[in-house]
Amino acid sequence: MTGATQRRLAIAAALAVLVAFVGANLHLVTVAVRSQPDCAIVEGAPMPASQNC
Repeated sequence: MTGATQRRLAIAAALAVLVAFVGANLHLVTVAVRSQPDCAIVEGAPMPASQNC
């Protein structure tokens, strides 16, 4: 394997890892934003810090 081939392979592997990392973080943010629970009033619970209900 020549030096140029090794370099291309290393760059391709680094890009694949970067794409996987960015994709996983984007997925985590998307799931976190979509899974916000609706407001629920519970008897005896303290008032929430922000009034979103």
